Amino acid sequence: MDKQKLIILSGPTAVGKTAISIGLAHILNGEIISADSMQVYKHMDIGSGKIKPLEMEGVPHHLIDCLDPREDFNVKLFKAMAEDAMKGIVNRGRLPIVVGGTGFYIQAIAYDIAFSEEADDLAFRKELETEGKEKGKEYLHNRLKELDPKAAEMIPAGNMKRVIRALEFFHSTGKPISEHNAKERAKPSPYDLRYFVLTLPRDELYRDIENRVDSMVAVGLFEEVEKLREMGVKAGMTSMQGLGYKQAYKYFDRVYNREEAIEAIKKETRHFAKRQLTWFKREKEAVWVDKGKFNGREELISYIAERCR
Repeated sequence: MDKQKLIILSGPTAVGKTAISIGLAHILNGEIISADSMQVYKHMDIGSGKIKPLEMEGVPHHLIDCLDPREDFNVKLFKAMAEDAMKGIVNRGRLPIVVGGTGFYIQAIAYDIAFSEEADDLAFRKELETEGKEKGKEYLHNRLKELDPKAAEMIPAGNMKRVIRALEFFHSTGKPISEHNAKERAKPSPYDLRYFVLTLPRDELYRDIENRVDSMVAVGLFEEVEKLREMGVKAGMTSMQGLGYKQAYKYFDRVYNREEAIEAIKKETRHFAKRQLTWFKREKEAVWVDKGKFNGREELISYIAERCR
């Protein structure tokens, strides 16, 4: 039996995945599944860089504007929603194209990562959350370093949700989550997979990141965050952990002034892009595509499309 075909288009933030994905979808009769942890939320358009309806050029998009920003979202939920979307796309005789920069989400789909079903220990989770608030994120991250150094290397201290998840996994199974993830990554993909990572020279990427942040601010990022606050979206919610939103929220909490918040967004986005590139380098199926080596968008799209045929 032939494997289901699946295309993945990934790369660091601000590299220009959206425009390329639209061109690919037109050529290959595809529909797009967003692998973005923020674009799934309604009312979060500017900071997430969400594609506008006109920019879709008639290409159906999935996992965009699905959840209220007060709801939780995680990789298990993403995988379930993405697989459901893929079934519909395949049933319509079209090709699923997963597009985004959230490496763990992409990995979960590409290699059908299994997530352990160990019982949640809510008391232990609450204990960790309390320790994080009272002793700081670095304290929890140092605990993870002692138990699972490889996981601590891949998970930044600032991502307390994932740090807690890794500590919970060790607490409930007695095994490092990095060991579990490595075994899952070693599995062959269940799909006829074509996996592309778009890149740019580091200085060009960082310049585009800074320009993108300035553009977001100019069109109303801070006003968007203010409206979310008025809706009752709290700083600790999953939706407010996204780049741009987290720092802008701190402006309203008077942790930063406006200029400091903007600079923090740029700095953290550059760091995030660097971590994304490190993540994608581990993906054994990935084909790296340097945008600078192509004479414009159409040539690049044609190159990727040919690699998919």
